[in-house]
Amino acid sequence: MVQTKTKLTFLEFLKNYPEGSGTYELVNGEIVKVEAIRAHKNVTRHLVKSFDRESERLGLDYIVDKDIVLRTAKASGQEQGRNPDVGVVKASVWNSNARGDGALIEPIQLAVEVTSTNWEDDYIDKLEEYQEIGIFEYWIVDYLAIASRAYLGNPKVPTVFVYSLENDRYVMQSFRGNERIISPTFPELEITVEQLVISSQIQQL
Repeated sequence: MVQTKTKLTFLEFLKNYPEGSGTYELVNGEIVKVEAIRAHKNVTRHLVKSFDRESERLGLDYIVDKDIVLRTAKASGQEQGRNPDVGVVKASVWNSNARGDGALIEPIQLAVEVTSTNWEDDYIDKLEEYQEIGIFEYWIVDYLAIASRAYLGNPKVPTVFVYSLENDRYVMQSFRGNERIISPTFPELEITVEQLVISSQIQQL
């Protein structure tokens, strides 16, 4: 974990973002390195490809990327800088400043977080932040069933939670096994939780 000594704003975070040495977020005013295992990256890659193919197939106005940095904020108003595992943003928003860096202050269409050991960040902090800034759709992909039983039930099984905004509040649906994941952004998407688990290649680790 790489941390700074002073509390940074979002703009200061971008200015001091370490180049060429991984992915970072701004958390509680500090620059924190975000590490991911290969299985995690496999799931992310699978989703990027799936969303990109679906967007192209339907002629949708979306850019799909894994390197979009978002400005969010805590309930206290403190700025955060988040980097979703997958981000889907309208091409018109993305290209409104094509010379700019990969950071956005506008809410994106869809954000995906693939859970890891710091799963509470995805289920609690990022959920609140993404709802607050108006991200239309948010997925939590718990392919390892790593969260507590309070979220996953007993026995714990791999689950994808899809949150969509209704009247500025998230409404949640959960999906397991061979259930098709229903996405408001990609309503014809054909993908299941089991397919995401298989894409991780975790059985070979």
